Amino acid sequence: MVCFKENMAALKIFSVMLFAFILLNAEETNGALSARTWSDIYKANRNGPYLGLVIPNLFEMNPLLQSSSFTSTNLTIEFDGRRFRFGTVGEKKVILVMTGLGMINAGITTQLLLSLFKIEGVVHYGIAGNANPSLNIGDVTIPQYWSHAGLWSWQRYGQGPEDELALESNGDYTRKYGYLKFANYTVNVTHGSSHDNLLNNIWYQPEEVFPVDGTPEERQHAFWVAVDSHYFNISKKLEVLKLEGCINSTTCLSETPKVTTVKRGTSASIYLDNAAYRSFIYNKFKVSPVDMESASVALICLEQKVPFIIIRALSDLAGGGSAQSNEASTFTSLAANNSVKVVVEFIKLL
Repeated sequence: MVCFKENMAALKIFSVMLFAFILLNAEETNGALSARTWSDIYKANRNGPYLGLVIPNLFEMNPLLQSSSFTSTNLTIEFDGRRFRFGTVGEKKVILVMTGLGMINAGITTQLLLSLFKIEGVVHYGIAGNANPSLNIGDVTIPQYWSHAGLWSWQRYGQGPEDELALESNGDYTRKYGYLKFANYTVNVTHGSSHDNLLNNIWYQPEEVFPVDGTPEERQHAFWVAVDSHYFNISKKLEVLKLEGCINSTTCLSETPKVTTVKRGTSASIYLDNAAYRSFIYNKFKVSPVDMESASVALICLEQKVPFIIIRALSDLAGGGSAQSNEASTFTSLAANNSVKVVVEFIKLL
């Protein structure tokens, strides 16, 4: 009997050890965190909090990784296709993560960052198109407000501004933020003649948000999302920075780039290379940078009550400076480098 009990006890111990071994060596599948990853996250958070640096693409991340101001701790944690890189900028502990292109990628990545790690604030940076005719390629913009310009209510043909939108009475949609009438952009018509377009009108809509300190499933709405006021005030000190205006000895910008705080930026999962739409959103909303990720980062930080700021360098005039030109392919690297310089100096001021 004693031998049997001893064997059973040994079997239980072996079973526990085997289970622990399987957990520690298990691959992460179906969105689950392995015990090893949990352990790495726990150890990392004991050294927090961190400033989260959320970056769209590698060509925007690499200049920071190669910067003398960034020191890697050689710790990386990988989960759900994301790689979280740990290091310092100056004396500030940071986590770098690449989102990938578009609003969905940026939102998922930002939420993972905030859910997994102890984050004191978020800095999102990268390049952007420009809608503001008073700004130039290479300038680095720091908007006070961001909106998502890709959530629309598309109105039925024949209806106009006086007609209530479908589901507007339920609070789902609104005519508050204005609309784009496609017929206004019809060409080859004589002056004063009436014309129409079957695409009719699109109305810009606010996002539904569910703040972490609110009641679950009780929605709020947000269109213009403000960056953190403390961060924004600090960023004004960066307007004296000198930025790079040349790619090489033969390719330089005609205007020396500058850092400037601006009122508004906007995002949608649309690569904007159309001068007519660029002019429309500038005249309608007075936005400067136009990109594909920032508003998503802003909305997640709003919901999670985490301070944030967004820094975007202008790589092109959206829609081209002339009928055929698109300068983004030429000045992407310069804009990315300028954005990194501004981010580094901003972090040093925190």
